[in-house]
Amino acid sequence: MSGEDRATAEAKPRAVVIERSYRATVEELWALWTTKEGFESWWGPEEFRVEVHRIEARQGGALHYDMIADTPQAVKAMKDMGHAPQHKTRGWFAVYEPPRRLVLTHIIDFMPGIKPFETTMSVDFIQAGDRVRMLVTLEPMPYAEISKMQVLGFTSQLGKLDRRFAD
Repeated sequence: MSGEDRATAEAKPRAVVIERSYRATVEELWALWTTKEGFESWWGPEEFRVEVHRIEARQGGALHYDMIADTPQAVKAMKDMGHAPQHKTRGWFAVYEPPRRLVLTHIIDFMPGIKPFETTMSVDFIQAGDRVRMLVTLEPMPYAEISKMQVLGFTSQLGKLDRRFAD
């Protein structure tokens, strides 16, 4: 490997694993990821919400929704970054193994000046007594800055579940 190839490989972001443990059942958490009502109840960073148009909870099934800035501050922040305050999101259930594992693939085609690309998120659910460990693996995006935004946004949206299942 040349010095340039090594530098490029070292600069590539790595997958990020985010773990949470909730006093819940696997079925409760599974439903939050695989039903319209569940998904809409928590998906999206703080100050954002989603409207699901299509959710086919099965292997290869579609997941289409709008991500919507839901406060004046979020709308302003999106506009300041040159993004629309609402965008359509398309994805699918690449892996569907109820109720223990999901892999969602999304097409990221809504970022101005960036060529569309796919990204994946894996979710594993492990029942441990009266708690469920939820392991979310965010695969890196092609640009380090976007990967950082992905981790921040997903961590923010997990705050909604943290509050919902607070002990």
